[in-house]
Amino acid sequence: MNALLGLGKYLFAIPFAIFGLFHFMGADGMAGMVPVPGGVVWVYLTGIGLLAATVAILIGKMDKLATFLLGIMMLSFALLIHFKGFMSQDPAASASFLKDIALAGASWLYAGHLSKDKAVIG
Repeated sequence: MNALLGLGKYLFAIPFAIFGLFHFMGADGMAGMVPVPGGVVWVYLTGIGLLAATVAILIGKMDKLATFLLGIMMLSFALLIHFKGFMSQDPAASASFLKDIALAGASWLYAGHLSKDKAVIG
């Protein structure tokens, strides 16, 4: 059982790396989802953030700060990108909204209970 539980860190972190890569591969399409100045730049910055969080989780350095900030980013995605579709009962947007809320919560659970490097914040 412990061997299976040990996979949890990887099952949590690796999808963020894939999401980060998707931000680089589909930056133009993602930039159109939220009309903000410099949209493509924001997509690249969030992609970097996703990849950085993945690395922090996998190596256990700065992982408390990384997962705290990751939770903020995921909650921001839920509210800024998917909330309008969730309220209009769009199934795809609703699934993305709920996924991002769950990932924000999981990120904060990791920061509060599983992080290895507590040097930066509490």
